[in-house]
Amino acid sequence: MQRSIQGSPEAAAVPEPPWYVRAWRLSDILIVAARIYCGYKAIQLWGRWVSDRGQESRYRRQDLRAARLLHRAALRLEGLLIKAGQFIATRADILPPEWVNTLASLHDRVPPRPLSVIRAVVERELGQPLEAIFDDFAAAPLAAASLAQVHRARTRDGRDCAVKVQYPDIAGLVQADLRNLMLTLRILARLEPDFDFRVIAREILKYIPLELDFLNEARNAETIRRNLAHRADVLIPRVFHDLTTRRVLVMELVEGIKITDVAELKRAGVEPSAVGQQLIEIFTEMILRDGFFHADPHPGNILVQPGPRLVLLDFGLAKDFPPHFRDAMVRLTFAILTSNREAIVAAFHDLGFRTRHPAPETLLTLADLFLGNSVRRNRAYADEELIGEFANELPRALRANPVVEVPADVLLVNRVMGLLSGLGRTLDSRVNMFATLMPYARDLMAAQNGAVK
Repeated sequence: MQRSIQGSPEAAAVPEPPWYVRAWRLSDILIVAARIYCGYKAIQLWGRWVSDRGQESRYRRQDLRAARLLHRAALRLEGLLIKAGQFIATRADILPPEWVNTLASLHDRVPPRPLSVIRAVVERELGQPLEAIFDDFAAAPLAAASLAQVHRARTRDGRDCAVKVQYPDIAGLVQADLRNLMLTLRILARLEPDFDFRVIAREILKYIPLELDFLNEARNAETIRRNLAHRADVLIPRVFHDLTTRRVLVMELVEGIKITDVAELKRAGVEPSAVGQQLIEIFTEMILRDGFFHADPHPGNILVQPGPRLVLLDFGLAKDFPPHFRDAMVRLTFAILTSNREAIVAAFHDLGFRTRHPAPETLLTLADLFLGNSVRRNRAYADEELIGEFANELPRALRANPVVEVPADVLLVNRVMGLLSGLGRTLDSRVNMFATLMPYARDLMAAQNGAVK
C-alpha cells in the first residue's frame, strides 16, 4: 500500500507571494488573534478581580464577536484560515453554537474565483481549450472552499463529472500562512503557557501541502474505494484519471444531502441517528481494519443518499498507518473496551507515547479521553459533562506526569474522532460504542494472535 503522507520536490518548490503580501497577511492575522485574545482575557480578569455576575452572558457575546472576526478574516485571506474555520465549525460537541453556526458557511459557501481564472488553470493543466475537453462546463461552481472550487461538467464522451480546480496562487499563500501561524502560536504560548498548540501546528505543516497534490488525492480515493467495495452503504466516486493532474481532479458526479442538513434528511425519509451509526462503523473499519482512512470528515465532505448511503468526498488528507501502528491501535481499543489497565499502558507505549515518570495515571486519563468514558457511559459524542471532567482531570494528570513524546499519527486520529464527535452531536447519534466497536476489535485481536502463533 502506498504511503499517502509524504513530501514531494514540486511541493517544496512552491513560489511564495511577495514580502509585502506576506507582511500584510501576518499583520492581519496578528490583529485578529490579538482582538480575540484580549476580548476573552478582559472577561476573565473582570470576573476574577471585579465581579463574576453575568460572566456567562459576557462570554457568549464574546464568542459571537470572535467568531465573526475570524469569519471575516477567513473570507478576506482565504487559504489556511478557511481550513481553520472549517475545523472549528465541525466541533458542535465542544464549542459554543456562536462559533459553530457562524463558521459553518466556510465548508462550501466561500466566495468563488471567476470562471476566467478557473478556465486558465484547467487549460494550462490539461493542455487544451476548455471546450475541447468538456461538452458542458457550468460557470457557477457547485462548491467553493479553502484551496479549490468544484464545477459540474460533462466530458466530450458524455460522462457527467465534478471538476475540482485548485486556485492558481493558493499554494504559496498557504505556505506563507503556515509560518505566520507558527509565529502567532509562539506568541500565544508565551502569554498562556497552558495553551501551547505548536505541536499540532507542526503536524499541519506536514499534511496541508499534500492537499495541494490532486494526484495524491486521486490515489487516496482509489485506495479507499477498493477497501470499502464490500459495503453497499458507502459510495466513493470514480476518478477520471485521463483528466486528472496535480491541480485538476475530475471525478464521477455524485449527488446527495449534506450530512448536517438534518431537516432535509428527515424529509428524504433518512433517520439522522442511523447515519450516525453508519459513520462510526465505516470509520472504525478504515482506521482499525484497513489502517488507511479519510482524515478530513467535515460536513462539506460527506453527503447522504436515501438508504441511507454515505458518499465520501475530498481525499486530499488521508492516512496510511504502518502495520505495527495499526496493530497497536487495535490493541489499545480492545484494552479500553475491556478495561485492562496494564494492556492500555502497554499499547500506549507500543504506539510511541512516553511520559516523564513511569506512573500510569496520565496514560489512563488519556485512554478515558480517547474512548473510555464514551464507552462506559454509552455516549456517541463528547457532551458538556464529559468535557467539563476532562477540563479538570487532564491538566492535573499532565502536571503530575507530563507526556514528553506523542506519535504524530495519533494527532490525525484525534482530529478525525473530534470531527466525528461533532457530527454525532448534530445527528443526535445514539450509537452504542461498545456494541459497535467490540466485534471489530475482537476479530482483529484474534487475527493478530493467530498471526503470532
